[in-house]
Amino acid sequence: MEAVSIKADLPARPAYKASKYIVPNQQVPCEMIQRPRPLVAGNWKMNGTRSSSHSWAKYMSRLAATKVLGCDIAVSPPAPLLDLVARALGATTTIALCGQDCAPQDKGAHTGDISAAMLAEVGCRYVLVGHSERRNSHGETSTLVKAKASMALAYGLIPIICVGETQAERDAGRAISVVRAQISRSLPERTTELDVVIAYEPVWAIGTGRVPLPAEICEMHDSIRELLIRRMNKRADVIPLLYGGSVGAANAAEIMSLQNVDGAL
Repeated sequence: MEAVSIKADLPARPAYKASKYIVPNQQVPCEMIQRPRPLVAGNWKMNGTRSSSHSWAKYMSRLAATKVLGCDIAVSPPAPLLDLVARALGATTTIALCGQDCAPQDKGAHTGDISAAMLAEVGCRYVLVGHSERRNSHGETSTLVKAKASMALAYGLIPIICVGETQAERDAGRAISVVRAQISRSLPERTTELDVVIAYEPVWAIGTGRVPLPAEICEMHDSIRELLIRRMNKRADVIPLLYGGSVGAANAAEIMSLQNVDGAL
């Protein structure tokens, strides 16, 4: 997401609607289950210098030490800057480090790749897998994303599995089916509710300034939650669902107040 001012108090979010979510075989309204703590993750992509990254991390460290933040924060700098940012953030536990990608292998002859073990060693808590720029520009399939997520879990990282439809898929009325298929094929079989974050990023909204209508975001997040509940039962209600795609200071609060939106990427 874009750089935004971090406020200590986020808008109150509505409880889950019992009419939408009934836990399979148990008929337990999901509004009875506590919502996840909001997570805001910033993907720096291929941006930043050592100097600017160090200054920014020091500023964020001071901010986190002096304010009670209403959300968890994760930052995802380029791999060469991870160690520098980790050192600049210091001992703060409020701001987590996140890798931008990881290899599906743990070591070997894979030039240019970064292993989950390396990310864990430098202090990462999260790692992005399946970002649309990887799926579309690098031809990564959901099968490969699943392998990367599995490797992340093996080294104690929480994968943020990114999913999203193209404009053509939305225009064809296939947005929900495409995203549900991506999740089903990208999620490792033995994932627990504490192991994973899902980020919905419509491809056509990333970096374009275009944002889906609130009703469209809710519809997609509702469908994702329902799919997770069917797969994992009621415990899936604590899996954070993030929205990403042209999120900025002007719309972040509104988006994060929506039903089933637990943060932003």
